[in-house]
Amino acid sequence: MKIHEISENKKQHLDLLLLADEQESMIDRYLERGAMYVLEDNGVQGVCVVTDEGEGVLEVKNIAIRPEAQKRGYGKAMLNFVADTYQGRFHTLLVGTGDSPLTVPFYEKCGFTYSHRIENFFSDHYDHPIFECGVQLTDMVYLEKAL
Repeated sequence: MKIHEISENKKQHLDLLLLADEQESMIDRYLERGAMYVLEDNGVQGVCVVTDEGEGVLEVKNIAIRPEAQKRGYGKAMLNFVADTYQGRFHTLLVGTGDSPLTVPFYEKCGFTYSHRIENFFSDHYDHPIFECGVQLTDMVYLEKAL
């Protein structure tokens, strides 16, 4: 397994980015200003985009693992790589996600704790309803981890 940064042609991985953020116009808001990492293991298995939000806060804007490669530790490996890479330069790693029984427990297992929530984020910013595990996502839940 190898994780490396890519700085050009980030949209070549749009298929993966759309797994975690299903509206391209939302991805366009952070893709170019973010650092993008690709996890390879017999081909590209995942991507992660992080942005500097100022005042020592780094935010995971997108993390996606191919469906057939999930539950193999790639997501956790990607988050650990990001934490290790930015430790000492940032004090907090933040991630925003839908209030889903799939994603929130994953981040909690990776050492994140609840920070805050933005009510109606998904209904206010997306042009269609977003569903995960049969649940319509409305609020953005933020979790944080000290670096």
